[in-house]
Amino acid sequence: MRVGKQIKSIAVPMALALVLGLITAVGASAQGARNVHPVTVPDGQKLKVQGVVSVRNGDAFKVRDIEGAETSVVMTPSTKVSSHGINKKAYAVTFIMRGLRLQAQGKGDVHGNLVADWVKFDEQDLRSAQALEETNELAEENKARLEAAEQTAREAKAEAERMAGQIAENTALATDARARADAAQAQADAAFKSAAMANNRINGLDDYDMIKTTPVLFKLNSAVIDPTAKAAIDEVATWAVEQRKAGNGNGWMYQVVGFADTSGNTARNRSLSERRAQAVIRYLVNTYNMDLRRLIQPFGYGEEGKHAADNTTAAGRAKNRRVEIIILQNKGIANTVSSGGR
Repeated sequence: MRVGKQIKSIAVPMALALVLGLITAVGASAQGARNVHPVTVPDGQKLKVQGVVSVRNGDAFKVRDIEGAETSVVMTPSTKVSSHGINKKAYAVTFIMRGLRLQAQGKGDVHGNLVADWVKFDEQDLRSAQALEETNELAEENKARLEAAEQTAREAKAEAERMAGQIAENTALATDARARADAAQAQADAAFKSAAMANNRINGLDDYDMIKTTPVLFKLNSAVIDPTAKAAIDEVATWAVEQRKAGNGNGWMYQVVGFADTSGNTARNRSLSERRAQAVIRYLVNTYNMDLRRLIQPFGYGEEGKHAADNTTAAGRAKNRRVEIIILQNKGIANTVSSGGR
């Protein structure tokens, strides 16, 4: 009877460790289940494909649809890349990245590829793909943690079976076997805690902290960066470079938003504020080689956005003719999400 109780006391924690391991393994298996098959486009046949970019390599990429059909797409200098809609916007081919949902149309070549005449996508999908690209490294780390948890569960199960055989042969080893079972349970708990922490970071990928906001002022009816505006941009760019060198720029994103005062036509003010934002972005790229993957889609509010000062005075209107450079930090990437969630 005493041996039976000892076996039961050890079997319970071992079963818990095994269940945790199986849960982790089933989750990982479900995430990796795919039915991918390549599609060959006949030479000269016109075709339009729609799906998500699974691979990007040089001037070529692969598009995978919801059923797993994967088409190789080749871009040429004449390929047009733009957003959807009436106000569609042209983009460089560098904006096509892994995870971007898009449409492409063209004709097949002798190698079975689709040579694209045009590629179109939604700007919201572009922002999602840009954020996804920043999380690739985090996803790989999370995968490694899940694999480690599976290995821990397998080792715990093997250890439990070995200890059960020892207990049946010699009850004097029961105390040692119980200690081993407790250690295996601690390993399973640690693996579960690690997976929970990784999940918490993933939940924080759409949440940001505001790090710094810098206004860049413009003259009346102008989108030209004058010496005063240049000094403001240089100051925040230099600060950001120093912070990143010090290791404080993990998960940073940049938002550039243009504004105008209430002078003049509303539509013209909106266009003027957009040109101001684009001028600041162009200066940051040309002068400081800013990574466009870290740029949140720029926007021009015109006179309709938030006002920095009263538009009824000349001094107030001068403060409203501005572009705001806002530095944000992704909580999930920077691992600043609290353990209790958002």
